[in-house]
Amino acid sequence: MPRVTRRRTIASPPAAVWELVSDPYSLPRWWPRTLRVEGVEGEGAGGEWTKVLGTAEGRGVRADFRCSESVEGERYAWEQQVEGTPFERHLRRYAVEIELREPGDGTAVSLSASQALRGLSRLGSPMMRRGQGALLDEALDGIERALA
Repeated sequence: MPRVTRRRTIASPPAAVWELVSDPYSLPRWWPRTLRVEGVEGEGAGGEWTKVLGTAEGRGVRADFRCSESVEGERYAWEQQVEGTPFERHLRRYAVEIELREPGDGTAVSLSASQALRGLSRLGSPMMRRGQGALLDEALDGIERALA
């Protein structure tokens, strides 16, 4: 499954970065194209929420996510629930992982996205990897802006 990773040192303490990235309600502050988050149920691993994503045409598209792993202050991961949704035609799996480390000055943030495409969508895999890299760069920019 193709995996794309971007890393950056954020000039904020790890506790502040963790508070931002581990709260689904904070996603509109830093995750690209997220208009709002609804229906957050539970915290940490097993927690679920719905992201409303903005499209280029100005519409909102709903996507459901579940936290798959949470290690306080170190690692937070979520995956999209694609089964039974319109995304299922193109995606087999989509997951994001965030890892935090304290290198001494700020917080080292590593964002990774993994996608498994379905059917003919697999032919666009190289373009999807480039797109995911740009998305992760935007997310890191968003974390910096939100914590400035």
